[in-house]
Amino acid sequence: MALFLPERPSDVGLRRYGQAADAPEDAAVKARNPLAIAFDALRQAMKVRDFWLLFFSFFVCGMSTNGYIGTQFIAMCNDYGISEVGGASILAAMGMLDLVGTTLSGWLSDRFNPRVLLFWYYGLRGIALIFLPYAFGLDYFGLTVFAIFYGLDWIATVPPTVRLANDVFGRLAAPIVFGWIVAGHQLGAAAATTISGFMRANLGDYTASSMLMGVACLVGAVMVLRIKGQQHDKPVAVPA
Repeated sequence: MALFLPERPSDVGLRRYGQAADAPEDAAVKARNPLAIAFDALRQAMKVRDFWLLFFSFFVCGMSTNGYIGTQFIAMCNDYGISEVGGASILAAMGMLDLVGTTLSGWLSDRFNPRVLLFWYYGLRGIALIFLPYAFGLDYFGLTVFAIFYGLDWIATVPPTVRLANDVFGRLAAPIVFGWIVAGHQLGAAAATTISGFMRANLGDYTASSMLMGVACLVGAVMVLRIKGQQHDKPVAVPA
């Protein structure tokens, strides 16, 4: 039924709350299809190199978070003799640390170069993932170190990525373009889930998968330094 509900006051012959009686109607907004706006923004953003750098860096982010740790961590713990409840508890602790890390990242993104922040975030995440297979040999001490570093870093990449999208595409177009960048995150998550599951089934453990995800993060750390972070000459069109 939601498909048949009006989306704007003008759809039922009304004006927006507080709009002057003699103000022109929002004909341009009403005439444009939201799907068309999204794909128009994508077509224009694809011509900008910074879009692809942001897209593939978020692809790596999705691989190393939702696609790998979020999906495989509890099964990985089980391989090393840690129960499902124990693995879930460590994962929950990382989720709580993520609240602190992401909030702090937002504060830092307002004050420091977002490219440098992303370099450190991806770099430290890559090191943490390469360390992960060895962390199990150190019992809970090793996993505690991993959980702290990885937990603080989990979604810390979002605030500086949003700021870079604003810098490159402007504040009007950035929300639409960032939606497509997030699509890269989801594609990366799907790819990592498939690849890591396949490697676990064929190699017998997650060591190679952790190394692969760690190296991908290190590549992402170098990639983000190439983002100019300056608005390009032809801005992405959005409805007036």
